[in-house]
Amino acid sequence: MENPTKKQIARDDASGLDRTLRPQTWDEYIGQQKTKENLRILLTAARERGHAAEHILLYGPPGLGKTTLANLVSKTLGTNMKITSGPAIERVGDLAAILTNLSPGDVLFIDEIHRLSKSIEEVLYPAMESGVLDIIIGKGPSARTVQLELPPFTMVAATTRISLLSSPLRSRFSGGTFRLDFYTDNEIATILKRSAELLAIKTTPAILERISKRCRATPRTANYLLKRCRDLAQLEGGALTDEIVDKTFTLLEIDSLGLGKPDRAVLEAIIHKFGGGPVGLNTIAAATGEEPSTIEDVIEPYLIRHGLLDRTPRGRVASGEAYSHIKIYNNQ
Repeated sequence: MENPTKKQIARDDASGLDRTLRPQTWDEYIGQQKTKENLRILLTAARERGHAAEHILLYGPPGLGKTTLANLVSKTLGTNMKITSGPAIERVGDLAAILTNLSPGDVLFIDEIHRLSKSIEEVLYPAMESGVLDIIIGKGPSARTVQLELPPFTMVAATTRISLLSSPLRSRFSGGTFRLDFYTDNEIATILKRSAELLAIKTTPAILERISKRCRATPRTANYLLKRCRDLAQLEGGALTDEIVDKTFTLLEIDSLGLGKPDRAVLEAIIHKFGGGPVGLNTIAAATGEEPSTIEDVIEPYLIRHGLLDRTPRGRVASGEAYSHIKIYNNQ
């Protein structure tokens, strides 16, 4: 057997670290209280009946814990979880191979389900609703349909763009459709406290609060920032201090509101190149070098939540707060 390469070791270590930080119980999963309670009732009732739970759809911005919730669903039901994604299922045969290899009661997690093709969706409908898989063999007049019985299973699907799911597919999630919300600063601080303990990082509540205010209300980003602060503290040969945190944010170009360089580039383009707006999305994309979809799905929602950007029928408009924030940042 060959020895693992340094690249393999690094990849395994990184994935292992992410698994370590991921909550393993419902009590460890902070936030999303309404969703957690609804899922607890659904899953507990299904387990007591000895049935597979109904299919579940989770949606919301990336990094809020959809994959973690899918893992907790599997743990609660006491079954295995098979993981795939919309882009990975390219042909009907790919989906058939996944479904026919499920054991009774298994959880099938499909990430980015909005990227399934329409032909795959049509095969998925009867599998979710009736527990059968319709496969067409042959072509033309000699084609025939073979129907395969599938074991009872629970599908948990995740998407960041629920509007791209067709109505027939959304209606098959009879267990419920749940939206994950952004986290409060207190919830993020609690998550960071647990992560710091798991990573053996000595810190203070004040430092964790400083990090929580710049993580875009997203646990994944919060853990990323904590790890980068830890890295700098390690290289500086000291503890995780306010100075280390500030230096980390400076190196990452993250400001007091949690805006990164791409966020400020959008605001600066609107303010300095287009007089504050209104200006169209494609024009902003051309001016900043970002893809329109990246601006619309990743950058704009956070700017709008902070009152820095408005969407109007004529285009995007920078608010007065945006002018003030950019001026303060540039004068630092």
